Parts: sequence; C-alpha cells; structure tokens
Amino acid sequence: MKYLKYAFVGLALCLSAQACRGGNDGPRRPKARYALAGPLVPAATTMVTAWDIPDNPLNDSTLGNSPLSEQVRWGYRIFVDTPRQAARFTHSRMSCNNCHLNAGQRERSLPVVGVAGLFPEYNARAGRLISLADRIVDCFIRSENGTGSLEDSDDPSAVENVRDLLPSPTSKEVLAVAAYLAWLSKGYPVGQNPAWRGRNAIPADRLIPVDKLDGHKGEGLFTEKCTSCHGADGQGVQIGDKKAGPLWGPDSWNDGAGAARVYTLAGIIRYAMPYLDPGSLTDDEAQHIAAFITSKPRGRYPFKEKDYASASIPVDAVYYKAQR
Repeated sequence: MKYLKYAFVGLALCLSAQACRGGNDGPRRPKARYALAGPLVPAATTMVTAWDIPDNPLNDSTLGNSPLSEQVRWGYRIFVDTPRQAARFTHSRMSCNNCHLNAGQRERSLPVVGVAGLFPEYNARAGRLISLADRIVDCFIRSENGTGSLEDSDDPSAVENVRDLLPSPTSKEVLAVAAYLAWLSKGYPVGQNPAWRGRNAIPADRLIPVDKLDGHKGEGLFTEKCTSCHGADGQGVQIGDKKAGPLWGPDSWNDGAGAARVYTLAGIIRYAMPYLDPGSLTDDEAQHIAAFITSKPRGRYPFKEKDYASASIPVDAVYYKAQR
C-alpha cells in the first residue's frame, strides 16, 4: 500500500508541479542538431534523427533520485525494451517503442508527449471511461500479447485466474510506464489534446472498403518497401543493435490490438513507415500493405467477446469478424 500511495500521489504531482523535473526549467535537453517539431522529432526522419530521443530521463540531470524519479527511469526502460524490462507481462518481442517511435517522441508516429492529462477518457472498445493505467494494461495484454501466457499455461483454469498472469492498473510495471508518460506530460494542459495527437489516421474520404483491398498487391509492396527491415517472414531483421518488431505470428501483437485493425495499421504505415523514409507511401499503398499484414495469423486475444459490447464492431476489425 505504501508503494501504491507513492505512485499515485507522485503521478498527480508530475502533472501539476515540478516533482519529476527537479526544478522550474524542465529537463536539461542537449542542444539538438536539428529543428524539433515542437517537442518532437520531426516526421521527416533522417539518419541524424532516426533514433534520437529529445527527453531521455536517463540523461536528465535535473530529474533527481527520488523514488518517483527512479520509477520514471524504469518506465522509460520498459517503454524502449519491454520484453526484457517487463518480461512477465510480455509474451511477444514487441516493445512500446515499436509503435510509439523514438520513445514516444516522434511526430506522426503515435507520440505520447502531453497525453497523460487526457485521462480518464472514453474508450469505445471498452464502452466506458478508462484511466491512463487501464490504457497501459491494454497495451501490455494486446500490443505486447500479454495474454499469450494464458495459452501456454498448463493450468486449464488459467483464463479464470488472470490476476496471477496479467497486469492490473496497480502492477508495478504499469505504474512505472505511467510515471514516464506523466513525466513527458508535465507542463501540458490537463484535458486538452496536444496538436500532435491523432494525426496518424488516413482521411475518411481516402479509405478503401475493406473488401476491396488487395492483399496480393499489399504483399508485393511489402516485399519491395518493407523487407529490408522486417524481412520476408515479417519477423524483423537484425541491423546492428536494432531490430524491427515482428508483424505477425505469436511474437507480434495479438488479434485484439489496435494495430490488428486494417485502417489503424494503415495509418501507422502511411505516416511512420518506412522507418527512414516515412510518408513516402500513398494512402492506397499503406492500406493494401495493412490488408496483407492483417491477413496473417497472430496470437489470439481470448476476451474479444467483451469488446465493443455497447458499440458496433468497426468495419476494419477483421479478426473480430472472423470470430463472430
């Protein structure tokens, strides 16, 4: 209880004061060799900016050594290396950083700077208000395929005993990630969307009906544009100390994740990929590639029947249609 009290009080302080920064001047960010897009790495990525992290708590001398500051640092480590830093809740080889590029600090790549103060917010899939910790839990069990632990369990009643296998809003790993996101959100208005949020969606008038998308065309585009990093098998190519995340199979996100939706994935591809040339694909090309990737098998999210209970299943949620 003492730990939870520290964590929840600390998150509130991160959003409303300077508790995590250790002063009024914010982080001592090294002088950038390029112009930032607000606080973010620009979407037009180069070799100079590709792996840069403007606000890195491991290098911020103003952060201090309080218990909360240590949680911020661990939350960052989890974010960029989830399988190793949060192994018990990660049944894949996906990290938060695989979708939220540059530690959640790249423009048009699902940035998380300034978003902590927007929670709680309504989530249509859940059919209710969710907290920041709820959202992080969802990422663990869906995008990191945390529910894969249930499939591997020798206990036939494992699905009933999820508390022993899956994260909760009070799990220490969840609270650490929340601390990092709160640290990135210090100084931003509470309840107000930052201008860079939600800019990964293909415009509605450019969407191709799902049944008109061509997976074969998508496969050809994938071979041409994506295999240098992701490999022909979609499992990622080791390039130095970097390796792209798996795009299908049990080591990828499961079929209940947001990226398992065709249009959601297409938006990520359109604006964040290819990694060193983002924005070079057309709206149509991104959608065909997404159709190809979402035609592949992946881990099964075992609680899909609880999703969209008070809303229609989105037209691009192809794995849900296959189940129902």
